[in-house]
Amino acid sequence: MAISPIDGRYTNATAELQGYFSEFALIKYRVWVEVEYLIALSEIPLPQLKSFKPNHADQLRAWVENFTEQDALEIKQTEKITNHDVKAVEYSVKAKLDEMGLSGIKEFVHFGLTSQDINNTAIPATLRDALDQVYLPKMEQLIDSLLTDAKKWKDVALLARTHGQAASPTRLGKEICVFIERLEAQLDQLEEIPASAKFGGATGNFNAHYVAFPEIDWVEFANDFLEDKLELHRSQYTTQIEHYDNLAATFDALKRINVILIDLCRDMWTYVSMDYFKQKTKEGEVGSSAMPHKVNPIDFENAEGNLGLANAMFEHLSAKLPISRLQRDLTDSTVLRNIGVPMGHTILALQSLMKGWDKLLLNETQLKADLDKNWAVVAEAIQTILRRENYPEPYETLKKLTRGNEITQSSIQQFIDELEVSDKIKSEMRAITPFTYTGVHMMDEVE
Repeated sequence: MAISPIDGRYTNATAELQGYFSEFALIKYRVWVEVEYLIALSEIPLPQLKSFKPNHADQLRAWVENFTEQDALEIKQTEKITNHDVKAVEYSVKAKLDEMGLSGIKEFVHFGLTSQDINNTAIPATLRDALDQVYLPKMEQLIDSLLTDAKKWKDVALLARTHGQAASPTRLGKEICVFIERLEAQLDQLEEIPASAKFGGATGNFNAHYVAFPEIDWVEFANDFLEDKLELHRSQYTTQIEHYDNLAATFDALKRINVILIDLCRDMWTYVSMDYFKQKTKEGEVGSSAMPHKVNPIDFENAEGNLGLANAMFEHLSAKLPISRLQRDLTDSTVLRNIGVPMGHTILALQSLMKGWDKLLLNETQLKADLDKNWAVVAEAIQTILRRENYPEPYETLKKLTRGNEITQSSIQQFIDELEVSDKIKSEMRAITPFTYTGVHMMDEVE
């Protein structure tokens, strides 16, 4: 009965994201921020919090660590009364202090804050942790698989195709390294983007904090609190909300990585269609409901589809979130709740891509047959040697031979025999084949 396949058909595949993007996760992270903030206030120290001891901090942290679904449901019940989700969290923390015999300090829960001080720290933390704990390990796993096979295929000659036409041969391992390099470069950029957060009261100026305790350096306090306790980068100048520029940069980086993965999916799909790869079969699986012989490359297709859906949402998130009217409007609120959706589609895509990759069986017979049918690709090599030897109009000579004509090994050899060059040069050119004309071996240094 699920509306979204993320929580329906694919719930098992995306279950590990529930700890970061579910309603339960958001509530837990909000409680975590409120608790850590109260502890940080006690460490200033504020005299009003002198009854708050280190063991109380341990108790509250243990509550957060072992936060249950029942705890979250109780907060949701409070929200039905308050009609405000963050206020319901505040009341929950206060109730916990009542249980601990600390009712006298409970008004320092959420002291001087607006709801966005909680949302704009909790939500960046959920994304940061999801990237670190779920996304990046899967990306590393994928890249490791690509690298393992790139090394295995480093000497496998492959007919290249530019504009869909036969072109100078390459090596299969090197072609996989193209994607590895692209992915690693974008992952490096992704990991350089700070997890930025807002923390500064109703309009970003610590108005309430300052009016109550003007002697405290609240900017320094907030910087230290976010950096040391929450491990977030604090944006210094904000309105009521984080400006989300770095969050948008994160979504754009994820989008670029997904574009590279789409490119990989389409290339592998094409290689399968060209019979360069067979696919492992599994007992009982059906490739087509009508054609029993088929083993469709559905994993690469599923990955491509999910990557496209993810990018459509990442595009909206990165384009919308940095825009807010004056000091705040509410349009970011409902949008932020959907971060888990494109992350879910991205994780689904990674799992499908890895599943498809693991099914691949290299069909070297077909690769060799394709190369053998395309002796015309050595024309570039021959005309380049002739250029080196100052042979008149070498390009035009080879163009006349190859353009629109069926070229075979024997016709190339005959052409070489008729050239007015030395026997040494002819021997050099005869040694060139579609199987050996693959350029510099670029994978010697790959680790």
